[in-house]
Amino acid sequence: MSFAGPKDIIAEGDTVVLYLTPALMHTIDAVPQIRNKKNEMIEYVFQTSFGALKVRDLIGVRYGARVQLSKGWAHVLQPNPELWTQTLPHRTQILYTPDISMILYQLEVRPGSIVIESGTGSGSLSHYFLRAIRPSGHLHTFDFHEERVAKAREEFVSHGLGDNVTVRQRDVCEQGFGDELNGVADAVFLDLPAPQLAVPHAAKALKNEGGRICSFSPCIEQSMRVCEALGKCGFIEVQNIEVLQVEDIVRTRNVPVMELDFLKTKRADTDKDTKTPRESKKYITSSAPNTMAGHTGYLTIAELPPLFAR
Repeated sequence: MSFAGPKDIIAEGDTVVLYLTPALMHTIDAVPQIRNKKNEMIEYVFQTSFGALKVRDLIGVRYGARVQLSKGWAHVLQPNPELWTQTLPHRTQILYTPDISMILYQLEVRPGSIVIESGTGSGSLSHYFLRAIRPSGHLHTFDFHEERVAKAREEFVSHGLGDNVTVRQRDVCEQGFGDELNGVADAVFLDLPAPQLAVPHAAKALKNEGGRICSFSPCIEQSMRVCEALGKCGFIEVQNIEVLQVEDIVRTRNVPVMELDFLKTKRADTDKDTKTPRESKKYITSSAPNTMAGHTGYLTIAELPPLFAR
């Protein structure tokens, strides 16, 4: 239950992050034994590029501590949504922090919010929603794939988040979100192949006081169809956003100072052949990288006004 709140000591059954390098991390469960392919319980030994780790040795260790591997060492960290996104088992393509931060901001998600998400996928965005809405909010997340639904439900429970999330298997484009969710949601997020088909159901699910909707679409054609559907269903302030992360390169450079004294005084003939060392100054400069991350998708955001204004 290491996602539910801050902890000091690793308990048996906790999900922990084994940090080797910034680009190399693993998520493991702190259990002394696991079941092998022959259905036998064996000692849990986790293999890394820096050697093996007996997982039972993690139980009782403080989060943030350095643990010894057979060929090096690693740090053991308490997981959060950012670390989980980098280490989770991929069942589908997932969203990453640049898009997720914009989604949370545009949907105005806060503690106590009721959020509807479709589809669940690998649960990357779901963990961010749950962190934002806990302790009194609730996430209703949908996926049409039965196995993904079962796995996501199991992960939420094991992470200590089960009380704040309900996972359902449903084709929301055809069946909607269910009558029990009509008029209860503060925000709706769609990540579907044909999100425009779910827009009318999202309008029914949002509260009479109004709410926000966001749809993620890899292609501009999908986004255009969503915009048309939003207009027909009474949504306003429709906008399209593409989030591109650019990391500037900051470095110190020595810049030569141009000597301009010759403009003020005439140099003697004897000084013309004399070379003087050029003065230079240090400046902190910032420049764009030679390459940058490419397109991920479009975020289509809109507002549903209160019932009396529709």
